[in-house]
Amino acid sequence: MNTSDFNFVFLGQSVLRYEVPLDVFHTINDIYEKRRDDLYPANKQLVGKIKNEHSLFFDGQDSPKMTKHNHLPSDVMQWFWKKFEHYLVFNKIYDYKMHLNSCWVNEMKEHEYNPVHIHQGSIYTGLSSVMILKLPESYGVEYSASDKQTNGRLQIMGNATGQFCNTDYVPEVRQRDFFIFPYDVRHSVNPFNGPNKRRTLSFNCDVDYNPITSRTSS
Repeated sequence: MNTSDFNFVFLGQSVLRYEVPLDVFHTINDIYEKRRDDLYPANKQLVGKIKNEHSLFFDGQDSPKMTKHNHLPSDVMQWFWKKFEHYLVFNKIYDYKMHLNSCWVNEMKEHEYNPVHIHQGSIYTGLSSVMILKLPESYGVEYSASDKQTNGRLQIMGNATGQFCNTDYVPEVRQRDFFIFPYDVRHSVNPFNGPNKRRTLSFNCDVDYNPITSRTSS
C-alpha cells in the first residue's frame, strides 16, 4: 500500500513499547538480586497477589508509610526520565511538569497474579510502565485453546469503546521490553503454573498538565 496518500489520526490513549539497553537491563537485575533482602517490601501499597514485591525508588507523597529512598544509579534514572519525556512528546503533549514518583519490582511465582488495576502517584495524572526483567522457561500447562494462550500474560485494556476500536492488547513479551501507558489504563497479569519466576519492574511518573493548553493542534 502506498502510505503517501493518507494520514493516520489516532483518537485515544497510546501504549509505547521500547527496547531496554543491555546496560540498563543488567544494572536493574543486578541491583535487585544483590539487595533483595534489604529492599523495602511494597506489598501493602500494591494490589498484586504476589509475595515478592520490593521498592527500588520512592519520592512521592501518596504513601505516608513509605519513606523516600533510591537504589537506582543516576544514569538509569535519567534513562527512565527520557523515555517518559519521549512518550509525552510523541503524543504531542508539551506544556507539562514531570515528577518521577516510584519504582518497584514484582517477582511472580506459580499461581501468583496481578488483578485488573490502574495506577496513581501523588496526583491522578501520569504515566505507568512495565519492564520485562525475567521470564520463566515455561508458563506450564495451558488449558485454553492453543491459539489463545493466557498463562502469565500481560493484558493492557484500552478505554476507547467505539466501533472498530482495539479494546485490549496482549503482547508477546520479551525480556528487555518496556511499555509506557497512562495511569488510568487498566492492566493485569494472569497467573501461570510453571516452576520458574516471572520478574517485572513498574515505574510511575506523575505528569501535571492541562489537557487543553498543553496539546498542539498538529
